[in-house]
Amino acid sequence: MSTDQAAAGPLAGIRVIELGGIGPGPFCGMILADLGAEVIRIDRPAEHGTRTRHPILHRGRRSVTLDLKNPVGAATALRLIDTADALIEGFRPGVTERLGLGPDVCQARNPRLVYGRMTGWGQDGPLAQEPGHDINYIAVAGALGAIGPADGDPVVPLNLVGDMGGGGMLLALGIAAALVSARTTGRGQVVDAAMTDGTAIQLALIHGLLASGRWTDRRASNLFDGGAPFYRTYRCADGLHLAVGSVEPQFYAALLDVIGLTDDPLFAAQHDTAAWPRMADGLGEVFATRTRDQWAAAFEGRGACVTPVLDFAEAAAHHHNAARGTYTTEGGLLQPGPAPRFLGTPSATPAPAPVIGSHTAEVLAEAGLDAATMAALREQRVVGGDRSA
Repeated sequence: MSTDQAAAGPLAGIRVIELGGIGPGPFCGMILADLGAEVIRIDRPAEHGTRTRHPILHRGRRSVTLDLKNPVGAATALRLIDTADALIEGFRPGVTERLGLGPDVCQARNPRLVYGRMTGWGQDGPLAQEPGHDINYIAVAGALGAIGPADGDPVVPLNLVGDMGGGGMLLALGIAAALVSARTTGRGQVVDAAMTDGTAIQLALIHGLLASGRWTDRRASNLFDGGAPFYRTYRCADGLHLAVGSVEPQFYAALLDVIGLTDDPLFAAQHDTAAWPRMADGLGEVFATRTRDQWAAAFEGRGACVTPVLDFAEAAAHHHNAARGTYTTEGGLLQPGPAPRFLGTPSATPAPAPVIGSHTAEVLAEAGLDAATMAALREQRVVGGDRSA
């Protein structure tokens, strides 16, 4: 690791090779880098010298350009993988095997390697070779159909459920767990992280409610899908919104107290689902009488679980987030800071995303390649960069 990347965080001393991809794979690499791992990303030579389109997802890395379709490039990548504790790849099943970089080859050379595989459908199954995106994976896993208004269409929850939570974050957890196992056993393993699986496991609570008869298949008729009048958003006088999460009785009582509906019989039975639509209409009428920020001020410190719905800039400036440093501005870019937080081994401030390929010579020299070999690789376009260098 270069001297400007001081080791910090609970994964300090761990080296990860990331085979360049999009979406959840880079998010996994970002998390591991934020937690202190040295992450080396391998990008395509054609991109050498350009700036990434994903300046936050690619933060904290060193970047090497290698043509993995060229046998010489793949062999050079193997030299880097030999030195690694973990690898991240997000290609369709079988692609790294065809490149000569599959888990059997890599782990035969480096038995302690944790080989992390990020896909939408998984390494096997009828859809394993089909293309897809977050929206497709969360649809088939059952999550998308549960999100949205009762009489409208399912609502896309950004790409948080599949790509990020059920994808990159799940793979980061899997790699971390496998690294612990490798430290104990001396042997790595393959981590098969599929976004369909990751989406499904996030539905554990909902499936539990469904099994106990406390959930229905009809959207916006349940406790956590906007059906409950005390767990949904409301439009205020200025067109902005409040988030109401007054689930427990004491929070519900505080909600009614602040808005002056404690004695209204309509709201006496909190869990009377037949009354929920009329209760929601009544709350909507009240919330429409003031602006969002007026209501936020009224609920501040009242313990009702009612908060303003903020945009990105407002969220960064919110006094709670500001006090904790939840968001930071590095290199002129507003971005979330590393999470979770470790009191014994705190993470460092993430380094900016590198110019693609800017660490090629440095990293390959560390792997033992001399100047003549580097020049030959440039001449053959196996690595990016000026061939006259």
